[in-house]
Parts: sequence; C-alpha cells; structure tokens
Amino acid sequence: MLRLEEVHSYYGDSHVVQGVSLAVERGETVALVGRNGAGKTTLLKTIMGIVPARRGRVLLDGADVTDLPTHQIARRGITLVPEDRRIFPRLTVAENLRVAELAHGPGGAGARGRVLEYFPRLGERLDQAGQDLSGGEQQMLALARGS
Repeated sequence: MLRLEEVHSYYGDSHVVQGVSLAVERGETVALVGRNGAGKTTLLKTIMGIVPARRGRVLLDGADVTDLPTHQIARRGITLVPEDRRIFPRLTVAENLRVAELAHGPGGAGARGRVLEYFPRLGERLDQAGQDLSGGEQQMLALARGS
C-alpha cells in the first residue's frame, strides 16, 4: 500500500532523512520511533509532500506520488494529523467533519458514518463547537478529520 524507496529529504542544506526505505501493507500498523530530532516528523511530511524528497520515491498503491502536491496526496488517502490538533475551534463538530469531507474530494462525504463508528462520542457532540470539547474529544475530532 505505502512504499518508500531510499527517500532523502532536507531542510536547506541539512540532510535530515537519509535513505529511508519501508513498506506498509493494507491493514498493517507501523510505529516510527526515535529520539527528538531524528527525522520522524520530517519523514511524515515528506510522505505528504510538505517537505519534498530530493531523492527516492514514495509509492501509494503502486503509483509514484513523490512529486504530487500535498492536496492530491491527501485525496489519495494519506493524512497527517498534527500533534496540536488544529481543529476549527468556532465550528461545530459536524462542521469540522464537513470541512474534512470537502477536503478529501469526491467520495469524502461517506466518511462521517465510519468516523462516528470509531468515535461515537463525537456523534453526541455534533452541534458543539470544537473549542467546547474536552482535550480528548478534540483529539478524536483531529483524528476523525484525518480519516
């Protein structure tokens, strides 16, 4: 499903990600661990196209997405959920989910039912503003927007 082949990425002249190769199959869970500054977030941003890969390839379902813009990668199903949540605080839970559905492009509208199966608590909070959710509920909403 997701394959990285000898991926290298940089911040300016700093060579941060150095020749990473990995494969993640559908249904498989993979953890990326390491100390602060090891390049974990940079690798994730490289997969998303936020930080360009200078060498190597990122393949999704066999298609090379290395040079695609971030929004096209997201529409193919890859999402980065930031640590700091970045929900829309004044929008309701339902509105936050709708924004995510629109961002995912065609077929995104069917995601709400699946998301509410994973996070039934959000179904109870659809009319509440994001800023009025508990920290855990905000994290659920951030994850739901990325699915």
